[in-house]
Amino acid sequence: MDYIIRPCEEKDLSDLVKLCAAHAEHEKSDYSPEGKIEGLREAIFGKTKKLNCWIVEINGKAEGFTTYTIDFSTWDAAPFLYMDCLFLNEKCRSTGIGAEIMRRIREVAKENKCVNIQWQTPEFNVRAIKFYVGLGSTGKQKMRFFLKP
Repeated sequence: MDYIIRPCEEKDLSDLVKLCAAHAEHEKSDYSPEGKIEGLREAIFGKTKKLNCWIVEINGKAEGFTTYTIDFSTWDAAPFLYMDCLFLNEKCRSTGIGAEIMRRIREVAKENKCVNIQWQTPEFNVRAIKFYVGLGSTGKQKMRFFLKP
């Protein structure tokens, strides 16, 4: 399968929101597209960049994406790369695209002297867990909490 993994461009924002909605559906979560284009525009392209985003393009169409940040670990007293999302439409899975994204993520982490790469996936996403374990990663059980300000 021919594909391109490239930095997100402003023209991709509406497709990115659609991909976020598909990702939320896949993870059995709620998602509202309201205000997302503006929020993503500011986070990815704003004066103070907060989020890195790559688009997976196949035949001129956005079919997947990944987002990440470089954060800091108090326990390690060092930076780490947090991969917030990695989503590919069904037809793109098991094609090597995810492995290539992870290879590139590792490069970015090394360039930024990150102590590790962190991410999460729901416990029921067995296919993703198998993929990540196959890359040599290890999982840690934690419960993630959400609190509105």
